[in-house]
Amino acid sequence: MCGICGIAAATSGRMELEGIVRRMAGTLAHRGPDGEGVWLDEGAGIALGHRRLAIIDLSPAAQQPMTASDGRYVLSFNGEIYNFRELRRELEAAGIRFRSQSDTEVLLESCARWGVAAATKRFNGIFAFALWDREARSLSLVRDHLGVKPLYWCILSGALLFGSELRALVAHPLWRPEINRDALVAYFRHGYIPTPHTIYKGVHKLAPGTLLTYRAGEAPKLSAYWDARAVAQEGLSQRLSMSEHEAAGRLEDLLRDAIGRQLISDVPLGAYLSGGIDSSLVVALAQQQSAKPLRTFTIGFRESGYDEAQHAAAVARHLRTDHTELYAEPGHARDLVPAIAGWFDEPFADASQLPTYLVSEMTRRHVTVALSGDGGDEVFAGYRRYVLGETWRRRVLAMPAGLRRAVAATLLAVPPESWDRLFAALPGRWRPARAGDQLHKIAPVLTLADENAIYRRLISQCEDPAEFVLQGQEPKGALWDKSVARDFADFIERMQFLDTVTYLPDDILTKVDRTSMAVSLEARVPLLDPRVVAFGWRLPGSMRVRGGKGKWILRQVLYRHVPRALVERPKMGFGVPIDAWLRGPLRDWAEDLLEERRLRSEGFLNAAALRRKWQEHLSGRRNWQYLIWCALMFQEWQRRWMDGVPSPQRASAVA
Repeated sequence: MCGICGIAAATSGRMELEGIVRRMAGTLAHRGPDGEGVWLDEGAGIALGHRRLAIIDLSPAAQQPMTASDGRYVLSFNGEIYNFRELRRELEAAGIRFRSQSDTEVLLESCARWGVAAATKRFNGIFAFALWDREARSLSLVRDHLGVKPLYWCILSGALLFGSELRALVAHPLWRPEINRDALVAYFRHGYIPTPHTIYKGVHKLAPGTLLTYRAGEAPKLSAYWDARAVAQEGLSQRLSMSEHEAAGRLEDLLRDAIGRQLISDVPLGAYLSGGIDSSLVVALAQQQSAKPLRTFTIGFRESGYDEAQHAAAVARHLRTDHTELYAEPGHARDLVPAIAGWFDEPFADASQLPTYLVSEMTRRHVTVALSGDGGDEVFAGYRRYVLGETWRRRVLAMPAGLRRAVAATLLAVPPESWDRLFAALPGRWRPARAGDQLHKIAPVLTLADENAIYRRLISQCEDPAEFVLQGQEPKGALWDKSVARDFADFIERMQFLDTVTYLPDDILTKVDRTSMAVSLEARVPLLDPRVVAFGWRLPGSMRVRGGKGKWILRQVLYRHVPRALVERPKMGFGVPIDAWLRGPLRDWAEDLLEERRLRSEGFLNAAALRRKWQEHLSGRRNWQYLIWCALMFQEWQRRWMDGVPSPQRASAVA
């Protein structure tokens, strides 16, 4: 796992060009602490930069940028190719002689022999790479199927810039940023900025499954080598016709193979373990294939309703892993929040970024690679909102609109803490985690008109994001695409698809990538092996959701390895008690960033509206933790990345 960056069609001289790219690469040192490399061709105006985190083949022979055996292609690559051994054997049979044992060289020679698009379709892995064709004078930028690895690009003063993170682009001496207010509105809905937008005008995220081709003097050309929608449609048209037992067996074989491939490493390897379905299954199948106890890691909270560490420890004991845990205290949050904007170089407001960073930091003290259970919720319908959304669709929309509005008002009239006390009287197995917060989150859904609006509300941090951003208009993406409803008539499958192409790459995978790479830890996601994803879409709905619970088939596989009693409990997710922390140890920090004069002078956020929500939150009348956290993460990002840049008007050289 590494950091990549570069420039194409630059007019700078050799010394200046090399200096710029080295400065860009230097910003990515956390992604690659084991080495740095630069390759450039002054005549072509091309320079590729690389920072290396050595995982497979630790020798100098695997250093990058790497030139192909025919001398035509040069590669800067971030990621892992899990089927590189099979591809290598095929290339060797065709006469290719390798100089290293790395997957990097296999990727490079595959592209040289079969072409970039054809080769990429054959890769099983997580990757973002830049390939320069010296003969055609063209640059190819490629991002993996589901967006595990990031890649940003822009046109700056006639040249194309790219990097694994925005900070690499910011390092260019001609960088003149302008905040994208429309993207900021989208951020207030999602808590992240959706692809292809970024916080800066004129700067883009390369979409998952996409190939960008660029030649000097021409507009960049984008094409899809893998289409999540087409894969889903193909799976839905070819449903499995086998027994549930056979389907579970086939899935277990597929997962065992995917995990086995991802256990390949020349450095120490471990796994995150929350004690939930996904991570427990990944750990169980990994431990099966390990000759020694697998290192596992978890994080817990002292606050009731948030702690899963005890459950993870029980699973670890059963599987006999070498387990380590850390309990997060409010002091951890107080110490870390100023650093968050340093990990995420655009605003990002999934509060589980805090525990994900803490568990990554702890994990990195022991291993360099960690397996993660991320992706299981999207592929196998595990989110609570899927069942909830389907329930609203079938039952609530049939209620008279007036009655729905009255019920919503009643739910919101009772503070979250009062709901929590009421539900505390229920037996443990019937007591939902954070009941008050959940009721306040779903109450506005009662007032919505159709199922698509229900889904948008369920995934939104606030109901009207444009209310909080001045002079911004929300860009309409996949969530407003009416053709999605035609292609995915089943509402749960529609929500799964939309999460797969939005929330998964832009929130979940971004969070894992930035927090793990902040400490130079490689995180692998075996449940997102493209073969597993394709298999998931072939499952009948009853093998995904049954009895009001998602991930039915994953559970059946897990029960073969872990007793049901150890993993069957209400889903918590990687929640963080942000609502309480904002009223307690984080209050002074928040007050400083949300100070009214500050907001008005910056000119981006609606000071009156935000101050009103903040006061309601402090009083306990309403829980606005998601909205407030969005505002705070944007404010902290501004303080970290825009300090000294004139505000609110920003001159821009980015086109």
